[in-house]
Amino acid sequence: MEILQIVGFSLVATFLALIVKEQKPNFAFLLIVFVGCAIFLFLVEQIYAIIHMIEKIAVNAKVNIVYVETILKIIGIAYIAEFAAQITKDAGQGAIAAKIEMGGKILILAMAIPILTVLIETIIRMIPS
Repeated sequence: MEILQIVGFSLVATFLALIVKEQKPNFAFLLIVFVGCAIFLFLVEQIYAIIHMIEKIAVNAKVNIVYVETILKIIGIAYIAEFAAQITKDAGQGAIAAKIEMGGKILILAMAIPILTVLIETIIRMIPS
């Protein structure tokens, strides 16, 4: 159960950060960033398996792989933007965190336009003239 390892590691780090924060707030923040990155690295294998499974399903369903890759990139942007925004909020920079979230949303919209275009064209073709 990976979740128990993640939760245990996170709780220990949280308690350590709370103790260290009183004396060295900068070290506490670095500890939190390190733990966030460590959890992400711990999950890389799972992320790879998920991506591989989605690509396999897309190939079996004869879906254009370009669309699947675009959707996976969109999901990646969402997770990375959320991760960066949370770290920025932890550092007390809520305004910058909001800009990161806005930037992520704009990039997602920009990447989704080709998929939306194909979807709209398909719907239009299905409507009888």
